[in-house]
Amino acid sequence: MNDEINYTKMVENALLEVVRNALRHAAVNGLPGDQHFYITFKTSFPGVSVPTHLSERYKDEMTIVLQHQFWDIVVEQDYFTVDLSFNHKRETLKVPFDALTAFADPSVQFGLQFSVTAPESEIAPAPEATLTEPSEAADEEASDAPEKQGEVITLDAFRKK
Repeated sequence: MNDEINYTKMVENALLEVVRNALRHAAVNGLPGDQHFYITFKTSFPGVSVPTHLSERYKDEMTIVLQHQFWDIVVEQDYFTVDLSFNHKRETLKVPFDALTAFADPSVQFGLQFSVTAPESEIAPAPEATLTEPSEAADEEASDAPEKQGEVITLDAFRKK
């Protein structure tokens, strides 16, 4: 048994908690001013639920934008659900937090990136996280957003060699 403190896992869990809290805030208060979220996730990750036409279009990864047309955000410990408009039709998405590959709020130049690994069992390990500035989103709803590039800072830079 390894009694060593796993700081990396602690940081990863803390960064996912930032995402949970941001979504909880948006669920209760909406998003103020120009704030908006880009959330990128693996569409084939276990537990992800998106409409068939979206999973066929985004076979690996999808970025959603929470800005003007989103409703009913529900945040649980392991996942969140949100209703979004696609082609003028309201659709519900369910996204486990372990499926996230990126979270960004470009209006305040804040972003996180996560490395997702396929779970070996029902309980997936926490994704490895890195800090980053936001970059361009891949979703059609983000097409009018200005393109921003960011530098990725990995946790490896702070690990003991």
